[in-house]
Amino acid sequence: MLSAEIQQLIYPVQQFLCCATPDSWLKQAVKPESLSVLLHDHLICELKAAQSAMYLIRRYAVDEQSGEALLQWLKPYEDFTYRQQGDWHELAALSLKKSMLPKASSQYAQDLIDKMVLLIKEELHHFYQVLEVMQQHGIVYQKITSSRYAKGLLRHVRTFEPAALVDKLICGAFIEARSCERFAKLAPLLPPRIGEFYISLLRSEARHYQDYLALAQDIADENIQSRIGFFAQQEAELVMSVDDDFKFHSGVPVAAN
Repeated sequence: MLSAEIQQLIYPVQQFLCCATPDSWLKQAVKPESLSVLLHDHLICELKAAQSAMYLIRRYAVDEQSGEALLQWLKPYEDFTYRQQGDWHELAALSLKKSMLPKASSQYAQDLIDKMVLLIKEELHHFYQVLEVMQQHGIVYQKITSSRYAKGLLRHVRTFEPAALVDKLICGAFIEARSCERFAKLAPLLPPRIGEFYISLLRSEARHYQDYLALAQDIADENIQSRIGFFAQQEAELVMSVDDDFKFHSGVPVAAN
């Protein structure tokens, strides 16, 4: 049972999304044999969230030197995840070594930097925390393939600016919101230490989707409600349709169909 505090945090997220996570996904997620896949994919999701935010800063907000500093910040995480190089225990001490200098030509660059750098810091911290949880449960990291979810959203991004940036930010909002919705759904059903961890993530990340939406509206030259509605339908379709690849953001498991 979720506390009143958590229910208050998750309510706006639930209202933002078009559908709840199906019970069939939850039944698969709480099986003991699903824990390794769930944590592995959650780990990858944290890194991808940081990478996506870094891409937005580099593409739209900072000069070349600042962009290079961002690449160097994430490189040890990427080396560990994709090339299985380095000791993950050393990741905790890493930080961004350079101040980000906004592009003078962009009126929204500083706001993008402020929100996305904070998000990157949080996502990388959570990446490390997931590795700690995996170690506590005797789960050794191995590379896995990505789910269809993020690609399924991003394939609808428009190809001209600033519409492309607006759509990417809206996609980011839905990814963050769905993550929080699933943290809340899973927390009472998983082993207590993992459940408590997911509640802590919910407290930290519940505002992320709102940051993405605020940026999208500030940057857009029109009201974005129609685009939010469009992506809400695409996101719901991914969540409610049959999916043969169980992951943290996957759809209805094949076995349930």
